[in-house]
Amino acid sequence: MPIPIITVSQMRQWEQATWAAKRTPTEVVSRVGHLVTTHARQLTRPGDSILILAGKGHNGDDARQVVLNLTDREVTLLNVTDPKTALREFKSLLSLPPALIVEGLFGIGLKGPLEADWARLIQAVNRSAIPILAVDVPAGLNADTGEPMGTAIRAAQTLTLAAPKKGLVKTHAAPYVGRLELVSDIGLIPCPLSSELQWTAPQDFDGFPPTRGVDSHKGSYGHLAIIAGSLGYHGAAVLAARGALQAQPGLVTLIVPENIYTPVAAQSQAAMVRPWHTNAPLPPTTTAVLFGPGMAAADLPPTLRTELSQKWKTLPLTLVADASALDWLPRGKLAAKATRVLTPHPGEAARLLGTTVTSVQADRPAALRALSARYGGAWVVLKGHLTLVGRNQGDLYVNCSGNPWLAQGGSGDLLAGFLGALLAQPALSADPLLALRYAVWQHGATADTLTAEKPNWTVDTLAHHLAHRRDTGFIHPGRNA
Repeated sequence: MPIPIITVSQMRQWEQATWAAKRTPTEVVSRVGHLVTTHARQLTRPGDSILILAGKGHNGDDARQVVLNLTDREVTLLNVTDPKTALREFKSLLSLPPALIVEGLFGIGLKGPLEADWARLIQAVNRSAIPILAVDVPAGLNADTGEPMGTAIRAAQTLTLAAPKKGLVKTHAAPYVGRLELVSDIGLIPCPLSSELQWTAPQDFDGFPPTRGVDSHKGSYGHLAIIAGSLGYHGAAVLAARGALQAQPGLVTLIVPENIYTPVAAQSQAAMVRPWHTNAPLPPTTTAVLFGPGMAAADLPPTLRTELSQKWKTLPLTLVADASALDWLPRGKLAAKATRVLTPHPGEAARLLGTTVTSVQADRPAALRALSARYGGAWVVLKGHLTLVGRNQGDLYVNCSGNPWLAQGGSGDLLAGFLGALLAQPALSADPLLALRYAVWQHGATADTLTAEKPNWTVDTLAHHLAHRRDTGFIHPGRNA
């Protein structure tokens, strides 16, 4: 099940309820120590040296457990009680720099701005440029607001415990958090808390998509119509179709402006291709429509935009708007009682809301809800770091997969086709939120696997591997044992 993204106060409540249930901090620390060890091992090689920075509290205890658990690495423990003394010791250890620093100085226990000596220690750790694995929360970062309290550790990866803390998913916290990983089962009682923000976990998709019946046929799995492409941008239409085919719908029809029909058709096999004509009907078996990828050329027929705008309002089918087509959508209530989906990146979201990217990124949940409300309660996939999925009512879901190498032209076209084809399938469209979350997660998880295996992958490679496997984790490329 999804895991609530919580405040420090809620985390304290959860801990107190656990101790009241006769579970002990010692048991939890032992389990956390093993989990931190596993991640430290994944980020290093046998024989590598690891430096443990451990503070006085339970966060330090979590980090100290790594010393006991790692026998195939050279581990140095620096217990930090006096930051001035620790700074001298830290500098002396840099003559032979470790491959990884495991940081467990404060966790969620820091209550105010860092004193000057602590700030100098953290700045020195950051200047060392050694990859840092932060335990629970990077030292110096406010776990509720995501703001540094003077300064903060800049982690390559943060392994947060039990549940993500609200500050860690803030956009401005990303340079300090690095890649956010969660270990949820640390020995606490089942989570008694709630939140409007939920963390998506790979286990949420156990059994999804469901097994196909042995007597099924292509008519059982829907027909996605993709209206995409324009002169100079025909590759987006091709990539959207490739993404759609990876979701394995029954049929995909790609409808493109006539002036790019030939190059698109030449690159298509399983997807049918037809030129767009004014008022031409959709294929009669269509169950969902995606429009927008690559429709950026200035010479698009005005009637095309008018038709797609009308379809958004009235078509009684699932409809996904992506890329340039987002600007053509009419605001307000919809006549059709059918699923509607918008897939903006932050720049597109800012344009639709008449605001700035900075404003969108400062409060992504609010931006998503405003977009959904403006466009008739549509589902919104607000792309970017920790992609957000939801609408103006109900919970919002933060995606856990993906990495910066997804920032390549065509990546979003693949995602649009993939999620459109999932929603075209009758068995999956009954729960559009689950289908959307799965599409976003699988897209990111595939990128994570490719990055671990061959860091120079391209969007063509992503198109080939999308949905080929159910990946659940990310290991830093070149560092795993």
